[in-house]
Amino acid sequence: MKNARQGEILKIIQSKDVETQDQLLEELRLRGFSATQATISRDIKELRMVKELTGNGGYRYALSERKRGAGTDTRLRNIFKEGVVSADAAQNIVVVRTMPGVASGVCLALDGMDISGMVGSLAGDDTGILIMRDSASAQQFVNEIHKLLK
Repeated sequence: MKNARQGEILKIIQSKDVETQDQLLEELRLRGFSATQATISRDIKELRMVKELTGNGGYRYALSERKRGAGTDTRLRNIFKEGVVSADAAQNIVVVRTMPGVASGVCLALDGMDISGMVGSLAGDDTGILIMRDSASAQQFVNEIHKLLK
């Protein structure tokens, strides 16, 4: 539930300007998620979201520009332990299977982590496709995922 909610939060802030936690709560409710303000506050902290100035003088929630930091490994480990089911490489492509509704949040988090050898990602509902520069990068990343899943 937490990963699905956090994945939906990431979708919301990408699709529209959200200035307050109340607006975020309302958007989540419209999409079928129930949460408290305290839960949303924790989600914002865990996702490392910040408020940034918009072009019209308002503010909106966005992902922090900080690519790597003290919490990156912990964040990645939590996302993978709670939402990822499996990962496998096929040449330079990594296929990541997730719990339903979690793949977009996983791929968005990975896109923001400046992973060596990763070109980009594509997400469905329960499957993420990661495009790596070469087969060696793909296999190395799958090995790292398997370590996280243990």
